[in-house]
Amino acid sequence: MSIYEVIQYFAIAIAFLIAVIGHEIMHGLVAKHYGDLTATNYGRLSLNPLKHIDPFGSVIFPILLYLSQKFMGIENPIIFGWAKPVPVNILGIVSNGGYLAAFNVSIAGIVYNFFVAAIAATLLKFVNLSSSLFAIFIYTFLMYLIVINVVLAVFNSIPIPPLDGANALKYLSLRLKLFSVVKFYNKIERYGLAILMLIMFTPLAQYIFYPAQKIIYWLVH
Repeated sequence: MSIYEVIQYFAIAIAFLIAVIGHEIMHGLVAKHYGDLTATNYGRLSLNPLKHIDPFGSVIFPILLYLSQKFMGIENPIIFGWAKPVPVNILGIVSNGGYLAAFNVSIAGIVYNFFVAAIAATLLKFVNLSSSLFAIFIYTFLMYLIVINVVLAVFNSIPIPPLDGANALKYLSLRLKLFSVVKFYNKIERYGLAILMLIMFTPLAQYIFYPAQKIIYWLVH
């Protein structure tokens, strides 16, 4: 393994942790804003990665995804995964701030990911890529920070339970009294993971991540 590969893997690992852990912490912080201290009481607003890492979602799945795409000859693999979901008391949040508060908690992670990607893209424009290992690391780190955060945001925006997009749409529908939409989500909730797996491991995935590719291209050019 060359030094450049080591730099790449290290940059991916740090960017991934910032993306997935920050995503979950933001859910907890916004919930706290509405008076829900569940995440605080469970110690989940900590920056300590050990409190957030999901063995499969944060380690095994991203590695398998990366290696499988490399094996298939994909030059720039799509990497994403997840951390342990931050616990929130959604009933308390609705009680304190209404369905709009629940909507805000649901989209907090997505907003965070897009915000971090935008900041990374801005910083990338000031990086002077040279032959120094430090410059290569910073450039690689910022690039993967953009890619991983955008992919994670777009993926979580999919309106299929249990993803954030589905939760946000459900609470927004409750706010607007679109009860037929709520009933629909209640019916398909148990099938959500199966639907997601069907999408992720079929050619349908390319349509899901096409917006992510366009956003990434726009940010880095």
